[in-house]
Amino acid sequence: MEEETISKLIVIAVLLFLGIIESIGGLYFNDKRTKNDFTIELLSLITLPTLIQPGIFLFVLWLMGSSFPELEDYYVDISLWWHILAFLVLDDMTQYWWHRLSHMNKGMWKLHRPHHVVEEMGVLVTYRNAILYYALMPGIWFSAILIYLGMGYIYLFYLPIKLVVILLAHSETRWDRFLYNNKILSPLAWIIERTISTPSTHFAHHGLTSEDGVSHPNGNYGNLLFIWDVIFGTSKITRKYPSRFGAWNQIKEPWYVQLFFPIITSKDPKSELYSIKNNNDYDPSVDFKEFTK
Repeated sequence: MEEETISKLIVIAVLLFLGIIESIGGLYFNDKRTKNDFTIELLSLITLPTLIQPGIFLFVLWLMGSSFPELEDYYVDISLWWHILAFLVLDDMTQYWWHRLSHMNKGMWKLHRPHHVVEEMGVLVTYRNAILYYALMPGIWFSAILIYLGMGYIYLFYLPIKLVVILLAHSETRWDRFLYNNKILSPLAWIIERTISTPSTHFAHHGLTSEDGVSHPNGNYGNLLFIWDVIFGTSKITRKYPSRFGAWNQIKEPWYVQLFFPIITSKDPKSELYSIKNNNDYDPSVDFKEFTK
């Protein structure tokens, strides 16, 4: 079996495994997750790997081949450690900043909002974002450039590892509890929770308000590596999980508005997605406490 196929199957297998466990636990059989939510989640899950990412890759490879043919496979023979570092910085670190900016910029927040408006966690939450959020994500474009430069082999290993970590960070299985509940593993837990995203740290990011002492809506932005939050001062580690999730404005627009904004806007004047700029915009730099009383 080709390595590229194995790379894809690993992610699919982990997604299905976690989804089945969550389903058995009853996560997807309650009134919090509607048909509208499932539509958003499934379409996002399908379009990113089948349309958006391949489309960006094909365009970048064509553009690089047409404009810089001499750079094709230019770095193929340098140490694989440099390849790994290149993806960690140009993909994962830029995604940290992209994610962080989407919480601080009102326009970008509207593209990221579908990821937070859901009121519970789970692997299906992982890819809930507007189409443009991913289409404009710098990390995907940089990854395509790195592949053109000859780093495609490492990408076959880097990508599934990153996606598995992100899926596990959103999963209601809360696998990190095992580390926290065993004193002998505490030193290992200390290292892991500062290195990669875990359910505890990422659930905190999805928490509704920091008033609970656990949630950290304006921090814990890391995707694969949580160490970016540690380095750039946005980390919060409590080894606990919020009891409430969501975004301040709980208006849940139809799936096509959430996914295709601003091409399609909401008909509800009270919605953030009513227009690019309106009086219902919240200030992403302020916590949600005043809206949760």
